[in-house]
Amino acid sequence: MLSEEALPEDIHQALLSSRRQAERMQSIVADLLMLSRLEMDEDQTAEPEMVPVPELLAGLVEDARHLSGEAAHPLVLHADPALGLLGNESQLSSAFGNLIFNAVRHTPAGTPIDVFWGREGEAARLVVADRGPGIAPEHLQRLTERFYRVDKSRSRERGGTGLGLSIVRHVLRRHDAVIEISSTPGEGSRFICLFPRQRVVTLSS
Repeated sequence: MLSEEALPEDIHQALLSSRRQAERMQSIVADLLMLSRLEMDEDQTAEPEMVPVPELLAGLVEDARHLSGEAAHPLVLHADPALGLLGNESQLSSAFGNLIFNAVRHTPAGTPIDVFWGREGEAARLVVADRGPGIAPEHLQRLTERFYRVDKSRSRERGGTGLGLSIVRHVLRRHDAVIEISSTPGEGSRFICLFPRQRVVTLSS
């Protein structure tokens, strides 16, 4: 409320900074709560639902365009319209959203981002690929650890919590899936989610 008032510029900037920090803490708490729920329920078996992944991804890509804003990342979705999954739609949305939004947050303005969803034999594969600065090899094995950051200051500036990829790993484990990360500095990164045959369903037209 105070940030909307006509205040001296230094006070106004301090209030905006406080608001950003509060929003960041809120994001961290939300991510920690989700991780806690995933970990506590890891051995429980909930009834899976049929998830319309192409529709889910279309919404997430549109959200990512809004997140990109003036940075204007070209985002393109390449999805098999008949390919779905058995699982938890809310959890899959969180995992896929983290991967797509990370690509927006951690690549320069105007960097192309492609999202692929399709079959790989009898399995299914999601790929989020960018042509950004890439990630050095020594970081790749640790990216899914809690709070691990390749560039701490840059991540904070872009609003990341350092928990997104850990959430992705847990969600994929709940869906019998795995994540593979490949990256070449200066050429870009690919985040690949592989889902087994028993999770794959054909969506009705």
